[in-house]
Amino acid sequence: MNQLFKTYLINNSLSGLSSIHKSDLHNHFGKGGNINYIRTLTKEKINMPPNRFESLAHMDEWFQNNIKIHCPYIQRLEAGFVQAASDNISVLAASFGYADKEFIDTMTSYNEKFAPNTRLLPELAFGRDCDTDYELSRLDEILSYNWFKSIDINGDEKAQPIKNFKKIYRKAKEYGLRLKAHVGEFGKADDVMEAVEELELDEVHHGIAAANSRFVMNWLSKHKIQLNICPSSNVKLGLVESYSVHPIRKLYDNGIPVTINTDDMLIFNQSVSEEYLNLITAGLMNPDELDDIRETGLRELEYYID
Repeated sequence: MNQLFKTYLINNSLSGLSSIHKSDLHNHFGKGGNINYIRTLTKEKINMPPNRFESLAHMDEWFQNNIKIHCPYIQRLEAGFVQAASDNISVLAASFGYADKEFIDTMTSYNEKFAPNTRLLPELAFGRDCDTDYELSRLDEILSYNWFKSIDINGDEKAQPIKNFKKIYRKAKEYGLRLKAHVGEFGKADDVMEAVEELELDEVHHGIAAANSRFVMNWLSKHKIQLNICPSSNVKLGLVESYSVHPIRKLYDNGIPVTINTDDMLIFNQSVSEEYLNLITAGLMNPDELDDIRETGLRELEYYID
């Protein structure tokens, strides 16, 4: 346990929390930077995001009109590393849609230049609406570089059945990747259990719908399936009414390993440290519990062998 971390939480010290080692295991890296840093890079006046989005479409529209048109992808990746360093993120699972040798070399140099104390765990992400046969056909080439450490699918949970990704996940498992997927953000508790069983998942991104089923929560706890939760994302997309009633409380109490993460910081505008402050300020969790969650995230490195 880290007494300093707990003291900073009690004292509502954002600067103090930013000095403590943390993880960010659910980070769409092209959206992982800080708006103020993007403003500095682009010299553009960028509007702050709304407190709540009406829908995913509204969120995507805001990102397109306020960030993407001003800042190219490579600069947003730079911003992601700078943000990780500024918040002392020592374990970073950052998702990318593709990588070749040139891109990997660039990311390695960015990691060394902007966030030398951050251990990058690249995550290969597929859209839920992708052509799974096509993605499978190019998977050997992508994974042959031995850069990616995990795999994920994200996007509209209803786009196609989860079982359509089984061949991709079996191939990823052969390469030793840790298996993750976005599920249970907008869907049902049973969707979480189905995805874990069908794809043999090690972790779930979001998974908050599991809180609606005692059976599913017990099953996740028994199988030690980690949920990488993003409180501000859930609140600002209207999936959860407020931090004070976020289901991370119920999931944690039912013995499920949980972590606290940013999701898309350029959109939700909350660092990992701010996420911790949001939960303690709301009275949802105490310092000991939040430090336990912080340590769960840092143990992510135990799953990877160089």
